[in-house]
This record gives sequence, C-alpha cells and structure tokens, in this order.
Amino acid sequence: MVDRRVWNLKIRGKIALGYFMILLMLGLFLLVVSARISKLEAETVFLSDHDMKVHELTYQIEKNVLDMETGQRGYALTGKMEYLPPYNNGLAEWRINYAKLNGLIADNPAQVKNLQTIMVNIEKWIEDAGQYVIDLKRNGQNEAVNRFFQDDTGKSIVDSIRSQSEYFLDNERTLTNARINTLKEGNHRLLLTMYILWGLVAVLAAVITVLIARSIVSPLSRVILAINNIASGGNLSERVRVRTHDELYDLGDATNRLLETVERDQWGSEQLSVMSILLQETTDLTVLCRTFLNKLASILELQYGAVYVLNAEDSFERIYSYAGSDESENSVGVNKIKPGEGLVGQCAQDMKLRVLEDLPVDYISINSGLGRTAPRYLTLAPVIFENKTLAVVEIASLTKWAPFHFELLSRLVNMLGVTLNSVTTRMEIQKLYGESQVMNEELQVQSEELQVQAEELQSYTKELLALNGELENQKLMAERSAVELEKYNEQLEQSSRYKSEFLANMSHELRTPLNSMLILSQLLSENRNESLNEEEQNYAAVIHSSGSELLSMINDILDLSKVEAGKMMVEVDAVNLTELPALLQSYFGKIAEQQNLDFIVALDESVPDLFYTDELRLHQILRNLLSNAFKFTEQGSVKVEVSRLEAFQSPGYASEEPVLAFAVTDSGIGISDKNSQLIFEAFRQADGSTARKFGGTGLGLSISLQLARLLGGHIALNSTPGEGSTFTLYLPCREEETGESYIPGAQWSETAASSADDRISAENPTYRQNSDQFGKQYEQLHDRTVLIVDDDVRNIFALEKGLEPYDMRILTAQTGFECLQMVREHNDIDIVLLDIMMPNLDGYDTLSIIREELLLTKLPILAISAKTMKEDREKCLAAGASGFMSKPVVLQEVVSQMCRLLEDRES
Repeated sequence: MVDRRVWNLKIRGKIALGYFMILLMLGLFLLVVSARISKLEAETVFLSDHDMKVHELTYQIEKNVLDMETGQRGYALTGKMEYLPPYNNGLAEWRINYAKLNGLIADNPAQVKNLQTIMVNIEKWIEDAGQYVIDLKRNGQNEAVNRFFQDDTGKSIVDSIRSQSEYFLDNERTLTNARINTLKEGNHRLLLTMYILWGLVAVLAAVITVLIARSIVSPLSRVILAINNIASGGNLSERVRVRTHDELYDLGDATNRLLETVERDQWGSEQLSVMSILLQETTDLTVLCRTFLNKLASILELQYGAVYVLNAEDSFERIYSYAGSDESENSVGVNKIKPGEGLVGQCAQDMKLRVLEDLPVDYISINSGLGRTAPRYLTLAPVIFENKTLAVVEIASLTKWAPFHFELLSRLVNMLGVTLNSVTTRMEIQKLYGESQVMNEELQVQSEELQVQAEELQSYTKELLALNGELENQKLMAERSAVELEKYNEQLEQSSRYKSEFLANMSHELRTPLNSMLILSQLLSENRNESLNEEEQNYAAVIHSSGSELLSMINDILDLSKVEAGKMMVEVDAVNLTELPALLQSYFGKIAEQQNLDFIVALDESVPDLFYTDELRLHQILRNLLSNAFKFTEQGSVKVEVSRLEAFQSPGYASEEPVLAFAVTDSGIGISDKNSQLIFEAFRQADGSTARKFGGTGLGLSISLQLARLLGGHIALNSTPGEGSTFTLYLPCREEETGESYIPGAQWSETAASSADDRISAENPTYRQNSDQFGKQYEQLHDRTVLIVDDDVRNIFALEKGLEPYDMRILTAQTGFECLQMVREHNDIDIVLLDIMMPNLDGYDTLSIIREELLLTKLPILAISAKTMKEDREKCLAAGASGFMSKPVVLQEVVSQMCRLLEDRES
C-alpha cells in the first residue's frame, strides 16, 4: 500500500522524498559534528586569545624594561635628552601591559603570584636604579652616576626580572601544551564520527537513487520511443499518448504542442512563399495593393480592409479597399490621412502594430446577401522600409486572432514594404525619365545660347592672359626680393651669433683674471697677519672695489645684450611679498647706515602675501632702482612703497586688471624733464660730461625697463630737480599660477641678474666672516687635504693664499691629466676644487673619469666655472660634481661650500 503511493508520486515528489531522507541523515550528521566543532572552536579560540596574548604581553613587559634600561643608560652616559623618550614610553606602557596580563591569568593563583613578584622587582628597579640615576644626571652628579654603574645594582635586578619572566613563561607553555593535547584527542574523535556517519549517508543515498531511477526511467523510455517513431515517419499529425500522471504526462503534452507549432509555422512559410511570388509579378501600385489585400483576406480570414500609401505630399492616400466600394456610402476608409491624424496616422508615426477590441456596433458593418453584422476587432499594421513608414494596412475582423496570426501579419507587411519600395522607385524612375526628355529639349536650346556666350568669353580670356603675364612678372620680382631679405636675415643672425660668442668669450677671459684679483685683494684688505698698515689696507680695498665694479659692468653689458637679442629667460613662480622688507634691508641697510640715510620699506594692507612673477628679475629691478637712489641721494631718505591698484593707465602702459606698484622714492638730486627718457637708454646718463659727479655705465635703468616689459609691466618716473625722484615699477598682480613662461633661445654663458648680485656683494660688507664662524670652519678644514685644479696659476695662487689660514694640506694641478694623476697617487685627498674650462682634458671629462673609472663616487668635488648658465650648472652636476660655483668666486663662499660638502660626505 505504501509502495503504491510512493510509485504514483510526481517525479519532483519522488526526488524530493529521496533528498529529504538524505538531508535528514545529513542533518543528524551535522548536529553531531557541529556540536563537536563548536567545542573545538571554543578551545582553539581560548588558545589563540588567551595563551598567545599572555605570551605577547609577557614579552612586551620585558621589552618595556629593556627600553627603560636602554634610555636610562644612554641618558646617563651622554646626558642627551634624545635617550629619555624610550625610558618614558617604557615607564608608561609596562603598567598597562601588566594590568592586561594580570586580567588574563586571574583564574590561576600560582601565575598571579609569579606575576606580582615580577611587578615588585620592576618597581624596585625603577625606584633604586632607573629614576634614581636619571635624577642624579639631571642634577649634574656625574660622580655619583659613575659610582652607581661601578656597583651596577640595577643590572642584578634586571637579570632577576628576566629569569622570573622566563619561569612565568615556562609555566604558561606547560598549560598551553596540555590544552593542545586535549584538543588533538577531540579532533581524533570527531574524525572517527564523521567517517561512520558518512558511510551511513552513502548507503542510504544509493538505495534511494536506485528506487527513484526505476520509477522514472521506465515511463520516460516509452515517451522517447513514441517521439522517435513520429520523427522517422514525418507525420506531423501523429500525437504522443502517455498514461501516467506525473511530469512525463506533461512532457508528452509539451511535445504535442511543439508538433502543433511546427505544423503552424510550416503553413505560415507556405503562405509567405505564395505571397512573395504574387507581389513580385506586379509593377503597378494599385495592382500591388489589391493583390496583397485579397491574398491577406484568404490567409487571415478578414472581413474588411484598406491600404494607405505615403504620397509625394507626405500624407497617406487610400489606394485599395477590400469588401468595400468607393462609390457606395459604406466604402471602407477615408481617402487621405496625415501623419499623426487618427489611428492610421498615429500608427504610421509610431511605427508600431495596433489592435483595438470590442468596437462599437455603429463603427462599421459587414454586409452580405443574407444580412449584416459588426466586426469586433480592428488591427492597424505599419509597412516599414529602412526605418520609414511607406504605408499602413487597416483590417477589421469578426474573430480574435492568435499570437501567431500577428506574427505572420508582421512578416507579410515587411514583405509588402520591400515590394512597395521597389514599385514606387520604378514608377519614380519612369516619371523622371519623361521629365529628362523634356529637359533635354530645353538644354538643346540653351546650348545654342551658350555657344554665343563662349565666343564672347574667348575675347575676355585673351585679356586675362595678358594680365596674368604681368602678375607673373611681379611675382618673380617679389620672389627675388624675398631671397635677398632671407640672405640679409641670415647675415643678421650670423652677426648676432658672432656678437654672442664674442661676449661669452670676453666674459670668460675677463672673469678668470678677476677671480684671482678679487680673492687676493680681499685677503690683503682683511690683513689677517697684520703685515699691512692702514693705508695699504685701503689700497687693497680700493682694488677689490674696482674689480667688483668692473665685474658689474661686464654683467650689465651681458644682460643688455640678452635683452636686446630677445633671449632673456623668464621663469614665473610664487613670490612671497612678506619677505621683501627684510630682504631689501639686508641688501641696503648697511649702505643706508654708512651714508646716514633713512631707509624704509612699507607694504600696503591691500598687497597680497603671494603673487606670481619672476622673483629673480623682480629683485634685480628693485636692486637697480635702489642702487641708483642711494647713489644720487646724499641726505634725507630712500623709501620703498608697495601697493595694489585695481587698474592703471598711463601714456606708456595700461591695464584693466589689478597691478602691483613698487615705488622707490629718494630725496636726491632729481632728474629734469628733458633727461627723464634719456636715462632709460643704454650707456646714457643725465650727466654725461667729463666733469660729472656720479659714475656708472648708464645700463641699470635700461636693463630694468627691458626686464619690466618682459614681465608684462612698466617703469614710470616722476621727478623734480633738487627734490628727489620716484621710480615706480608696475607689474600684473597675478595671484594664481599660470604656468612657466620663458623667452626661447637663451644661449648665453652668464645668468641674468648677476650684475646686481655682484654689485651688492661688493658694496655690502656682510660677506666678511666673524671670528666664531672662522673658528668653526677652521675646525672642519684644518689637517684636511685639498686638490686645486686650474690652468691659470694666478687662480691657484689666490686660492692657496686664501686657504692657508685654515692649515690645510694643499695640492695643485694645472691640467685634467695632472688632476687624475694626483688623485691616483694621493688617497688622502678630502676635497677637490676643479676648474671646468681647461685645455686638452676639460673639467667635464675629468669628472666623468673620477666617478666612473676611478670609482671615487663619494669624493667631494666643487666645480668652478666662468660660465654660469643654468644649463652649465646642471651639466656639471650631471657629470658628477658635488657643488658648483661661478667665477669670480668669493673666498668665504668657497670655504662655506667646502665645509658643507665635507659635512654631507661624513653624514
């Protein structure tokens, strides 16, 4: 009885019953296993969270004690505060770690007692050794500290702490091992239980599988046999019969429905083939619509229908109607419909099939010889070709269609769309052909008229050819002029290049002797060995000052040449205006004090902290303006005022954007109106006579004006003779970065603004070193070995004399080859001063050999060159130089650079 009920279950019921039995056994299996796993997890978590944490905290306390001991000893030995942070951190952390550890072992009285013993010893060490020694050192009791470390009672306490910690950890390891052994036994029992339960589940699953398979496979085989018989016979009317009441019955029913679908699709394909043949035989639009609608009526059993085709007026015109007459009052459909008008127009516009059900009784009537009735369903199908609606088919029927009827209708109207496009295209071509015949006749008449016009154009062409010849001659003359201008331009460029090369070579040739002259004159003016009297010192000071002025003139001429050639580099970056007062005071404060003048630098509240321009050019302009102000002012004051203007306009400069105004005002001799423009010209001064009172080349203001224009600004002058002058520099107030800008083609050998820097260094005595600085540098340099390499013996002699006070061992070489030989022979060389421009083997190649072949990568090498362009400095550093200086050098700067390089190597 029970077996029969199981046999009659659905397939899913049979499978579900089998799975239920398996899941029931698996559930029991999981209950047993999960209970054991939970217990093992709890024991594992206890080992991980408790035992490992106890070991970690014990080691952390030992580390805290070691940190305190290390910090105490380091501070006691050196007295440096850097050693106290480890001590303080260990002192703060050990009690926290002790409290955590004590909480973890609270259930073990023996371990608690051991931990308390460790705590007592740590507190004893802190009181008797740690804090005690630190307090002695802070109070300066070094002898007491030494006596303490001789006895070293703190070490014995620390050793005791270590042994007690190790004993404490041994006990914990013993407890951990016991727990691990218990855990292993539990795992073994769990594994045995799993094997037994798994075997029971496998046996049960096999029994259930055999029973269920027997109940399913036998009926399924009968269904497959019936389907194969149908497929081999090709009879689609044959149906599958299944007597069971499970899913196999559903399978037979689904197969029968599939056969019906295939039979229906075959019938639809036949209808499509017939329709395609009928439509291809038509060439007239009306015949096409009639053929399509008549055949459609027989296929879909429709009662009324009409076809609306798109005409040239972009409206849909009724071409043919089925079961209706155009002359009768009951004719089907209206004659013309616009897109979007009514259901037909909306269907054409939306390009979607529409179906209306439950039509009103008076909508339309179906007439026959016996009577009339009303249709219940209305279908509108758009005829689409290449995403354009060519026609709309409207159908009325009494019965409701199945979905496959609508699918067949869609395929039929698509076929109509292709044929309709072909027929309309053919008709359009015939129409155009007729029109072209008419146009050909008209063109024949126009051709005769054009013949007459062509004869007239020939005469015009002759005149144009004559004009064209004249233009060709003018073109040749223009090309010859262009060639001559090109040659003249090349000559100008060559002349400019020769000028640049001449100035660069002259700069190098002048800077090289100036280098030794400035160094030696500075040494004489300092009179370190006190061998010169005051008058002789003044002679040396005059020589040094004259040399500095000569260097300033050289730099001014170079800067002017670069500006005139359009090769001055401009690098835009943020400028901090809050630092400007201190910077200008450092440059000119001493000069103002020597001339007994008031020097004031004031920033208006409206001035931003930062703005973007070329800081190097800005400082050069301000230094040039201030140098002029101090030169022409004997009493009174010199003042710099910086303000912000929302807009500015003058005869020489106008800006609608905000500008910054840097006004340099002096109470000097002033400038007359006739000389106000003259002073901005190169090599021109307000007083250019032989009896002039003030010297100078007359280049400073000319260079400043050109630099101001490069920065997008202007310099204005307001002066009254005898009362003073105000030079105002106007620059755009850019408070946001606009990126780097530059003037391409900068190929000069000297950096811009060098003239102003050198002039300041000559006028400002802040370069002299004080005794403290000399003492510090002497400690760094004495007993060191320096190799001086220069092809000019004057420079070698000057640097030797300059470095003698530092008691250095000095080696010299005049070529790159001699330099390499000295480096190979003397392993005790501490630093090298290397000239770059030398014959045969220059400084670049010498640097490369020292670094790459001799492998002396850490030897400090200070490169010295008369070329000071940014590219020259980068080339030296890329070749292996540790530092870079330009000639003529300031001795104190050389010494400072040497000290810095030696410090960098040792660190």
